[in-house]
Amino acid sequence: MLVLTGTPADAQPASSAVASSANADSTALTQLAEGYLQQRADMLTTNRPTARAATARVRATGSMTAQVQDDLAALVEKGKRYKEVDGGYTKAQVDVEVTDTSVTGQSATLQLIERTRLHLPFTPQEVADGAPEYEEVSVPHTVKFTQGSDGAWLLSSDKADTKGGPTPTTQVSDVDAVDADDGGGKAEEDEGSKDAASGTAPLPDNSDDSGDKREVRGYSYGKMVAYADKYWDHHNSAWRTYGTDCTNFISQAMHAGGWGPKGGAIIQRPSNKYWFYGPTTWTTSYTWAAAENWYWFAKKHSKRTKILDNVWKMAKSDVLQADWGRDNNIDHTMIVTKKYRGTPYLTYHTSDTHNKSLKKLLSDHPRAWWYAHRT
Repeated sequence: MLVLTGTPADAQPASSAVASSANADSTALTQLAEGYLQQRADMLTTNRPTARAATARVRATGSMTAQVQDDLAALVEKGKRYKEVDGGYTKAQVDVEVTDTSVTGQSATLQLIERTRLHLPFTPQEVADGAPEYEEVSVPHTVKFTQGSDGAWLLSSDKADTKGGPTPTTQVSDVDAVDADDGGGKAEEDEGSKDAASGTAPLPDNSDDSGDKREVRGYSYGKMVAYADKYWDHHNSAWRTYGTDCTNFISQAMHAGGWGPKGGAIIQRPSNKYWFYGPTTWTTSYTWAAAENWYWFAKKHSKRTKILDNVWKMAKSDVLQADWGRDNNIDHTMIVTKKYRGTPYLTYHTSDTHNKSLKKLLSDHPRAWWYAHRT
């Protein structure tokens, strides 16, 4: 006997039901993570909510709620400092790109990239005249959640990947120690002493300074800036990305603007007299991706740059390097992508940042030695 059993039209196979549930969880978790990161960014603005109100909007475990409270309070203070030095931010816009989701029982983990725009206090006319409209940051995060007894997801931890560079604007802990791979090392030659660090005292008012330079030596400063503007966040896949990627990024920008390689033999790799990129790290010079080595090639051996006596003299496409601990080892490299009313705005990798004002950087790192290169 053959028995036909009717199947409801809306019934789903078990595998489809599981997939549907996982998709619903992923959507809900993404929304929770984005809302949490938006609350953090809002605390930096001049129109921020109270820290208490912002904390109440974040659904978190007890221990994580305490950390959120501390972080939001620290971000408030950071926002106040930024307002004092250059007007701060008027609003924040946060988007997240989830790159991986893992849900196991009552635990979930998101790998995501936070992309935040922090709007600056310039009018549309000022933006049209060359002012940056906003600063942008891109920060990878690992965000974890726990499911409560009522089934609701609660934020349980957030770890931002900030190794190897200055603290991203939306973060609060200072991470000045460089402990990630930058492709460099001790050079073969004894280089002696560096030039004196660039001064940081403000210059007399020079509001008409656009930051443009006359192009010389066949270099295109416009192409250097255009490269940095294009690839500050979405890294150019034609090049490797290093654990500490700031100087690799600047070398790419210089190359785009006309810097030609010097050398290329493996035996030349550890010498600061050469600058070249190869198909592997072992066939790439130290000077390509390491801040300290790059300084000596650019300034001393190739004379492609000279050190300015004051950071405020930098123009667009000039390079700023930082020695965070004043230990005579340069840690970080950036490029000027805008200059407005005398203030340079810096762009860099690790952590990926676009158009951060020099005023904010100086206030973040008051102890650093700075080396401003005229390219």
